[in-house]
Formats: sequence, structure tokens, C-alpha cells
Amino acid sequence: MSKKELRSMIIYNLFPLLVGKITGWEPHLKRAADMGFNWIFVNPIQRPGVSRSLYSIADYFDFNSLLIDPECGLSAEEQVKQMISTAERLGLKVMGDLVINHCAADSELITSHPEWFVWENNNIVHPGADENGKRIVWHDLAKFDHRSTKDLEGLIRYFLEIMEYMILLGFKGFRCDAAYQVPRGIWKRLINEVKKKHSDVLFFAETLGSPSDITRNTASVGFDYIFNSSKWWNFYDYWLMEQYALTRDLGPSIAFPESHDTIRLAAELNGNLDGVKQRYLFAALFSGGVMMPIGFEFGFRKSLHVINTTPEDWEQNGIDLTSYIRTVNAIKKSHTVFQEDGPTHVLHNASNQVLLMWKASIATREECLFILNKDMCNHQHFYAENLQNYTQAGRALTDISPAGKLEYIAAPFHYNLRPGQGIVLTTSRDESPED
Repeated sequence: MSKKELRSMIIYNLFPLLVGKITGWEPHLKRAADMGFNWIFVNPIQRPGVSRSLYSIADYFDFNSLLIDPECGLSAEEQVKQMISTAERLGLKVMGDLVINHCAADSELITSHPEWFVWENNNIVHPGADENGKRIVWHDLAKFDHRSTKDLEGLIRYFLEIMEYMILLGFKGFRCDAAYQVPRGIWKRLINEVKKKHSDVLFFAETLGSPSDITRNTASVGFDYIFNSSKWWNFYDYWLMEQYALTRDLGPSIAFPESHDTIRLAAELNGNLDGVKQRYLFAALFSGGVMMPIGFEFGFRKSLHVINTTPEDWEQNGIDLTSYIRTVNAIKKSHTVFQEDGPTHVLHNASNQVLLMWKASIATREECLFILNKDMCNHQHFYAENLQNYTQAGRALTDISPAGKLEYIAAPFHYNLRPGQGIVLTTSRDESPED
């Protein structure tokens, strides 16, 4: 994969349970391509256990019956391959979910390879997490024993078989679920062995919820991308910039305005579309990659659920943000500064309700000034004596905003920002000699 392709990471999350049979995914793939996405992320499509949760996988080499059309004349494997072939014809690479921190508690693996699992008092250990002071245990899951198993080599070879099978189907990347729960040494081995045979396959570490030092340690073993926590930033506190600085030298990260694990942004903001646009613009331009789940473009409010979501949850609300998202994605694709995790700083300005952020490209001489109205409900005034003073050597700026471009940038600069509005200004994109 070329350096340019690696930068352009614009991901559409096609949530399987919402779109149903794989044979009917083509319209959604076409819409994603039309909006300027170049990757599709698909949550697990393997056969789940009795809980029916997508993330409780009973058989890694079989498929969820809810997604397979028994009457189309193609086998399950052929249906998956055809879907991926269609995506690639539309210019979309497809990444799958790699879930190797646990499997279904009713998986046959527990009987055939009990040594691969964590046991306590002769009972299988179910993973869990602390949420709001309470311990949540997922009884439908069985925890793989990555650290103490007597057959570590066998377990690793099994994980490699899973990935090789998915690559054979056509997947070009892996979102590694809860990557911090798997030891670094195992990830290093898996990534190295896969890339020896398939150098174009990419690995994406999902480390949300882990401390920054653990995220950094996980990312350092060879992941191509990590996911960042910008979705939860309030535009005021400094924690996001601290996290960003800790990991950006390891490689680019991926931001998202919402995910299949969060409530829908349109619901969170009570239908404020200015806020929905604001958060997508920020996510797309903040870091090297961006990911958006299906339905965001239509302002869906019903959360995605790994068990209960069905195609009947598709909402008809008259909202269509596809044109706006297409414009933002085109900005990201056209400017290297938005395809990297480069030097980024929040700059002081006179208004506490306006975010002024500077970002620079590592690969080119391009810089960006991002002026964002934090207020989604009211206009806010922004003033700067001379915006060029915020760039290196006072370089000239051009407005590339998704709406209402400024033909002339005056000094002093006065502007009355609309609710949630973002102004995106860039300098020259002259390539550095070594790029």
C-alpha cells in the first residue's frame, strides 16, 4: 500500500444487523463510496453463540445465519466474497472485526481446547469490566488465556488461521477489538507473520478505555492505526491534546463522532443538526483517520445494538447529511495535513466559545487553522488581529471550509460564526523535498 493510500483513511462502519442479508448490501456500499469513504468496517459476521451477540463468536469459520441468504444460489463464503468484490469495484477496501480476547461461552473450542481458556475452580472465566462502580460480567463470553496457557503456540496458530481465512475472503484490514487485553508479544507475532505474507493488510487497534500508557504500549508493536477518544472531548479540557501528544509519534489515529458502542449523536444532541455537523467536521480533520457508522448521515437516533438491532430499525426521518459529509471527506482527501497525526495545538483567542486550533503536516509544508464555534445553538463572534501570525513565517491562508468560503481574509479578522460552524484555513501544500 502506498504512502498516500495509508494517509487516506475514511471509514464507513456498515453495521451488519441493521442492513440484514449480505446480498442486499450493495446500495449501502454505493452510498458510502458516493460520500467519499474509501474503507468499510464490518462488525463480526461469524456465527454467534446462544446469546446472539455479534461479539460472542461461537465459530470463527462459519457465518451468522441472519446475514446469509439461503435462496440466492451462492454459499455463505461466496456471498461474503461477492460483497467484498463489489466494495472493491466501488473503490472500497473492507476491514473485519478481529475478536480474539474472548469467544462465546458455548463455543466448541472450550471442549476441544480447554487449555486455551482461563479457568477458576473448574469453571470457565467470563470477562467483565467496572462501570460506574459496579462490576459487569459478560456470562456469554469465555476468556482466552493468552498469558498462562500451556499451548500458547497452538492458540497463536489458531488466531493466524482465523486471519488467513478472513484474508482469503477478501478482507484487507482488521479492527482488533479491545486490543489492550491481548499481550503485546502476541500482537507483535501476529502482525509480523501476517504482513510477511500480506504486506498490504492493515491492523487497527481498538484501545478505548485504556490508560494512555497502555494504549501507547499496545500501539508500539506494529499497529497501523489506533482509535482516539476525541468523541468525548468537550473542546475545553486539555486531556485530549495530552493523549494525542503521547501517541502521535507511533502513527496516525482514527476519530469518530459516534460508534456502535455509543448512543447516537443526533439523540445525544436532541436533533441539533448543527451540532452533528460540527462533531463530524472536527472528527474528520483532527486526526489521520475518521470513522462514521451507518445511519449517522441520516441523523438516526436509535442506538445500534449487538443483539437486538434489525433492519426494521432503519429510520425514516427526512434528514439527509450525505452532501455535507461528502464535502468534508473531499477536504480530508485533498489535504495531507488532515491525513496525519501531526503537530497540533489549541491556541488562545478572545472568545471562550470559539476553538482556535493549529495543525501542521509532517510530510509537507502545509498548515491549517481551524476556527470552530463550540456553541451549537448560538452565533459567536471571533476576532484575531492577523490570522497569518498564527502560521509559520506568516504564511498566507486559503479558506477551504465545507460551507461559506471566504474569498478574502482581512486583517484584523472579524467573523460572526453560525451555531457549530467551522472555518478551515490552510497554507500552501508545497511538498517537502523528501516526500
